[in-house]
Amino acid sequence: MPGDDLSSRGAPWGWQPSLESMCREVHVNFDQFIAGLRNNRSDTELAGELRVNPETITGLRKHFEKYGVDSMMGQD
Repeated sequence: MPGDDLSSRGAPWGWQPSLESMCREVHVNFDQFIAGLRNNRSDTELAGELRVNPETITGLRKHFEKYGVDSMMGQD
């Protein structure tokens, strides 16, 4: 039958929004946010540096700690 040798597994796909897109959505510079995490900045310190509410940073940090930068699922 034609096409029997083709894989049906498909391309990788994301199941959570990427951290970068979440940062962009709340007007947080992704690179500065990651640098702040790397440098062990508190949520309050990061919020001040990035000029956003500390709860915004808390939400982004929790997402990063649970899902990482991106959550791609592969099928190939």
